Amino acid sequence: MTALRTRMREDLRIRNYSPRTVSIYVRWVEKFAQHFGRSPDQLGAEHIRDFQHYLCEVKKASPSAMNQAVAALRFFYGKTLERGIDFASIPYAKRPRKLPVVLSRGEVERVLAAVPNLKHRTALELIYATGLRLSEALALEARDIDSERMRIGVRSGKGGKDRYAILSPTLLVLLRAYWRAYQPKAVLFPGCRSDRGMHPTSIQKTMRLACLTAGVKKRATVHTLRHCFATHLLEGGTDIRTIQKLLGHTSLTTTSIYLHVALDAEHLTGKNSDLLATIAVEGGR
Repeated sequence: MTALRTRMREDLRIRNYSPRTVSIYVRWVEKFAQHFGRSPDQLGAEHIRDFQHYLCEVKKASPSAMNQAVAALRFFYGKTLERGIDFASIPYAKRPRKLPVVLSRGEVERVLAAVPNLKHRTALELIYATGLRLSEALALEARDIDSERMRIGVRSGKGGKDRYAILSPTLLVLLRAYWRAYQPKAVLFPGCRSDRGMHPTSIQKTMRLACLTAGVKKRATVHTLRHCFATHLLEGGTDIRTIQKLLGHTSLTTTSIYLHVALDAEHLTGKNSDLLATIAVEGGR
């Protein structure tokens, strides 16, 4: 399917899909074709349904993985082949809504204090203090830190969206100490090459080791620090709409999950009561 693969890549790039999404979508179509041993342009809706059943019952794929496959095949047949398939017959898998793991402020302090490397500790503290995703933090450049306006520019975050994150005085002091020690030229947290950020696995490994050292038993990851940022802001009195903007969520429904993990949830729900109707409407769409 070399020609089809090339055409699909071009169609995805024309629509400004991220390189990672392009790679994932093309790989799923290749897996689909390999499963049946035929070119995908010779397959149709019934084959897609059979492939979904195979992923679910045989491969025991997660809902997220199954939905990636569906999105890729929908794009391929709807955009690249422009084939009139009834996409209503190709459903997405229902994803279980699980509450995120959240550490207490004390646990966060112990974990961060257990990181001996200044670069790694600064990156983790920045994620906790701003709510950035790991990929967003590692893509930051020195020019994104605006100490005059006390904010951090996040360029091309998830979904290709730009936004601003808050820059606290405490974080600014730490960033200046880090700058004096490492003097990064372009990327704020460079890896082996000065023009590229650290590999995510190095930060993830640091987080795991820090949790062990700090005696934190919860299954915390780097992304947990983002959850802690949102939950601790909510507990501190920040309204949920502001948190939504800081996290870069498109839907308020996504942000509302933190109402279920924050302490004193009854008080917080009352405080944000004017937004609950909006959440209910969005969640029902």
